[in-house]
Amino acid sequence: MITREMEGTEGGGSGGRSILVLCIDRDDDIGSKAGIGTPVIGRDECINAGIRLAIEDPEDADANAIFAAVKVYEELASKGYRSEIALLSGSYKRGVEADERIVGQLHNVLKRFNADGVVMVSDGSDDESVLPVIQGIVPVISVQRVVIKHSRSVEYSYAVLGRYLRSLIYDPRYSKFFLGIPGALLVAGGLSIVLNLADYALPVLAIVLGAIFLVRAFDVDRTLLSITKSTTPSSFVRIFSIIAGIIIIIASVETGYVNVQGMLEGHDLLGIVLNKDIITVFLINMLPLLWIGIGVIFGGKLLSDLFRSSIRVLSDALRLVVLGLFYIPVQQLILMIKGDANPFSLVSSLLLGFAVTLIAATLVYEYYRKRVKMGAGKAKTDTGKSGAGERDGEGRDDES
Repeated sequence: MITREMEGTEGGGSGGRSILVLCIDRDDDIGSKAGIGTPVIGRDECINAGIRLAIEDPEDADANAIFAAVKVYEELASKGYRSEIALLSGSYKRGVEADERIVGQLHNVLKRFNADGVVMVSDGSDDESVLPVIQGIVPVISVQRVVIKHSRSVEYSYAVLGRYLRSLIYDPRYSKFFLGIPGALLVAGGLSIVLNLADYALPVLAIVLGAIFLVRAFDVDRTLLSITKSTTPSSFVRIFSIIAGIIIIIASVETGYVNVQGMLEGHDLLGIVLNKDIITVFLINMLPLLWIGIGVIFGGKLLSDLFRSSIRVLSDALRLVVLGLFYIPVQQLILMIKGDANPFSLVSSLLLGFAVTLIAATLVYEYYRKRVKMGAGKAKTDTGKSGAGERDGEGRDDES
């Protein structure tokens, strides 16, 4: 069964209004599974697309959403509205790429059917995340959410659970997290035991898990993938700087470890973590190379944007300045923990860094503001010239 939740306003008569019924498939199941290009416009075309998708994947909720949209279209038509139905899809990657595709397809549909408002039909919150974007183009007067009711019997519950488990195993979007992370931890733990490093198994697992979290949190994997697909000089600079920066950061950890290696004897893991001398010596020795590694990564981004003549060069330069200004405060903080510095040195270095950052950020902001004003003035001038040209053309037509 299918239940529908209604949001928005319901029409009470045609009133000469044109209403477009939109079915949104943000992750492009209709394209990846059924091989159908979008936008799909028209009742019969949408029914054929829904049938094709239902045949390819009978358990896909998007097929039910398509048929629900057809029903809404028929209800509007029976009430005397001038209506049309269209199916739009995004990308399996979701995000900005999917929303851009949906916006482009919506513009194409509106060229063929000038709608006063939109009734949006979706099967969940993921598809509805594009709602603000659609509202910026055409008013959304109603949202209908299609919810599929599954049987509550035990066997059907197991069937649904099995479907989700198959998605976790075979769908790349989910398997790399639900299988990749436990797999990496198991491999790291197994290698620690094989290499007779069982005492270090817990720290190794923590390092591996922390690295995975950092990679995903800062979108490192997608950034590297997008860079490696490009063959421009700026992309090669980014690749080299990222790899070089990571190598230097790893070398900084090794440098810190070498300097405290003789101090680790007779201490367990908790004793090492709680020993201020060991921690501060480790940090103070790894700090220079750590900052250099981060600076190399930031510098590579600056050079990459410089090759592309991007306005982001100023922001990249400001990022390097802030990184440099933070070096002394971090160093003072480590020395203060060790007992070799006083809080006044830390506070004064932070205040000096804040003042320099404020001045640099103000200069960058003023430059951006001038660029925006110049762009707006140029656009206004171009508009005025085109308007004058059109008036001259109209005058010549009148004279002729």
